[in-house]
Amino acid sequence: MILHIYADYNKRFGAYKITYILRRDYGIHISVGRVYRLMKNMQLPSMSTDKPRQRHNTSNENGACPNHLNQEFIQNAPNLVWVSDFTYIKAGDKWYYLCVIIDLFSRKVISWHISNKPDVDLVITTFKKAYSARKAPYGLMFHSDRGSQYTAFAFRRLLDSLNVVQSFSKKGYPFDNAVCESFFKYLKKEETNRHNFRTYTELHQSVFEYIEGFYNTRRPHGSLGYLTPNEMEDLYWNQA
Repeated sequence: MILHIYADYNKRFGAYKITYILRRDYGIHISVGRVYRLMKNMQLPSMSTDKPRQRHNTSNENGACPNHLNQEFIQNAPNLVWVSDFTYIKAGDKWYYLCVIIDLFSRKVISWHISNKPDVDLVITTFKKAYSARKAPYGLMFHSDRGSQYTAFAFRRLLDSLNVVQSFSKKGYPFDNAVCESFFKYLKKEETNRHNFRTYTELHQSVFEYIEGFYNTRRPHGSLGYLTPNEMEDLYWNQA
């Protein structure tokens, strides 16, 4: 199963990650070269390239949209900077929209929500989940792109009421939110593009298993010294 999850990784760097996980989690010792050969020989289903006809994430600059983060993706503690974005996934003949919030310190997905509408309520619901789960952190920065969902008055008013500093990527510049972009890239490569979901329930279960059962708990990150997000946070809190 681990080999199938990582089969699309590029060349030997991907093979190295697989051997690391197999050794760490399963006690299996296998050479990078052998894993690389297996990866090349695997027959995998084609990736989905289907997209919704119309996307509603249009820019809407309500007031100033400063970039306070400035690509400072390395943070010294949890709950200093959260980043957010959403993507689209099809189930049956309908499109659904997945919004996530990631803590930059650990790269952990601390909140996620799926809706059939890419509107401000999707973002507000996801944020409230994160804010409650993290027990109302003080001194928080929230970074996103300039989509209308994030610049909407209702959402900006909510952040202002909680003294959360809002930060925005430069217009049309996804590199300013690279952590979220990377998460969605691998979510689709490793999970959702490998399935044809018939129902919302199937989609929700797949996303749940990927985020809660794999990404946060078992997927190592090079930026974290090959710790998982949960391991990174546990290490911080145990030393605090």
